[in-house]
This record gives sequence, C-alpha cells and structure tokens, in this order.
Amino acid sequence: MNALSYLNPFDDFPDPNLALSEPNGLLAVGGQLTPERLEQAYFNGIFPWFNVNDPILWWSPDPRAVFTPKPNAGSKSLIKYLKKQPWRYTINHAFEQVIEACAGPRQTQDGTWITKEIQLAYIKLHQLGHAHSVEVWSKDELIGGLYGINVGKVFCGESMFHHQTNASKAAFFALNRFLVEHDFKLIDAQIMNPHLQSLGAVDIPRVEFLAQLHELRHQTTDTSIWQAKELALEF
Repeated sequence: MNALSYLNPFDDFPDPNLALSEPNGLLAVGGQLTPERLEQAYFNGIFPWFNVNDPILWWSPDPRAVFTPKPNAGSKSLIKYLKKQPWRYTINHAFEQVIEACAGPRQTQDGTWITKEIQLAYIKLHQLGHAHSVEVWSKDELIGGLYGINVGKVFCGESMFHHQTNASKAAFFALNRFLVEHDFKLIDAQIMNPHLQSLGAVDIPRVEFLAQLHELRHQTTDTSIWQAKELALEF
C-alpha cells in the first residue's frame, strides 16, 4: 500500500513507485531545497512542486510526460514562422532572467509555484553547472526561454515562458536541436498539459520512464557543452 512519506532534512527519498495515485504522484513532504537534495531528486525521477506557504512537496507522477529529442521538432507552420523572425538563440546567457520570467503572472493560474525559494535553489544549481537555460532574443530583449536540469543523457524540463507569440516554442525548438547534436535521448516534461501536447509530448508509464532514466542517468555528458554561447540555427 502506498503512503505519503515525511522527510527529515537528510532522509533519502522513498521509491518513486510508492507515490500516491491521488493526488497523482505525490511522494513526500518536507526535506530541504539544497543543490544536493535537488540533484538526488532528479537522479531518481522526483521533482519539487508546491505553492507559497506550503511545505516542500515532492512528486513522481504516473504517467510521465516525455519527449524524444528530434532535430525538427515543431510543425511545418511553426518552422515557417520561425524562418521569418530575426531572433537570436542562446544557452545559459540569462538563467536568472529566464527563471524570473517563468515565475511571472500567467493567465491560467493565480500566483506561481516558482517561489523565491525555488528560484534561489535553482540558481544555486545553475551556478554548480547542473541547471541550464535556453533564451530567445529580439535584438537585446529577452522574449522567450526555458530552463531545466541535466541528468546524464536526460534533460529534465522545468518551465518555459514567452513575451512574443511562439517564443517559448522557439526556445523548445532550439533545445531540441542542441540535445540531438549532443546525443541526448529523453526530455522529461513531468505532467502533461495542452501546451506540451501541442509540442509533441507523449505520456508513458512511470515504470517505463524510470527504467529509461536509470539507463541514461549514468551516461556522461561533456560539461563544456553548456558553456554560455549563441546558437546558430538553420530552419
């Protein structure tokens, strides 16, 4: 029988397969948001998700939304649209700006789950070389982007934003190109929603996701690929 675990600061995470079915994927409460704790969570297919004034909640939902990196992710109409835009694409040029923008007000929700506590935790993870961002620029204005965590040959996506039409889709397109170039095998998108589905995400059983993660998390990636740089994209 599955049961919710309550974590002391240095407790190990329970088996993700023990997560509750209702609410879907809730695994544990408590612990702390140190870089070490976050690394352990993503290494085991677990992520934090909680609102302001809530305790830290840890999740491993079933099913799991994922993408397989593809060089031409996106519809023909999107690629046609992006060809016309004089946008620039970068990696790790503005991580703090990206996560702050992802935390901004959205029409679909009241407030945000990306609290100041979450932002500071992921900024620390970025400074250690484990969290990364993709940015979309119109001249010198940041108009779209996304961020996530690198675990072996898996990119664990966290959030994306846009200030101009299709700019978040453009960031995802750039991420796909980059991940294919460097032989990544999986993008974890956590929980399905209409936007992810429109980008091509599919649901797979948690047990299948964890099996893929366990195989891919030990495959090394040259950390130099994440050095801040501009991406040259051809459509």
